[in-house]
Amino acid sequence: MPEPSSSRARRIAATDDVGSVAKRRALRDGGHPDGVLVVRAREGDRWAQEVLFRRYMTPLAGTVTHIVGNVADADDVLQDTFADVLRDLPRLREPEAFRGWLYRIAMNRARKALRKRRLLRFLGLDGSVDDATLAIEASSASSPEVLTELRLLDEALRRVPADERIAWMLRHVHGEQLEDIASWIGCSLATVKRRIEAAQSRIDLHVNGRAR
Repeated sequence: MPEPSSSRARRIAATDDVGSVAKRRALRDGGHPDGVLVVRAREGDRWAQEVLFRRYMTPLAGTVTHIVGNVADADDVLQDTFADVLRDLPRLREPEAFRGWLYRIAMNRARKALRKRRLLRFLGLDGSVDDATLAIEASSASSPEVLTELRLLDEALRRVPADERIAWMLRHVHGEQLEDIASWIGCSLATVKRRIEAAQSRIDLHVNGRAR
């Protein structure tokens, strides 16, 4: 039985073992919880700010890059996100909720980037290239058949509205929990499920149509 497109997409996202990542993180920052680091960062502690940046930059960069599909756009989103974080950190009411707050800011920035790019494409003003697609990010050992399916998936995702694309990517590429996705994109659990289902329907329609 062929592997669903969402399963193949998910295998591209994470290449490191969660346990080893946690161990390396503990060695770098002493294992301080986010809440402690946020309080220190608010007080101007540059070390705490840098630890928070290092702790989340790599996983967030991977997520944002897959969502926007373009390295330059992803870099802009990340730069704006961390600028927002440093500016608004004193307003974070629950320091221990830093990760969710960070991802909400990043997803909002990613949504704006996707909508801007879609508008520019509609107007014929977008000369950029999608250089961070699922097919490009796939393992070099992937078979031609898998790469073909991923290219079809990338084509379909370009046609999916920003809100649906973000929800689908977070769920099926990065395997995030539905509750987390709802929190990060600012909607109800039922709305997240509808967006994911709508995106999947668009993807299936495009992929099945091209495969005939």
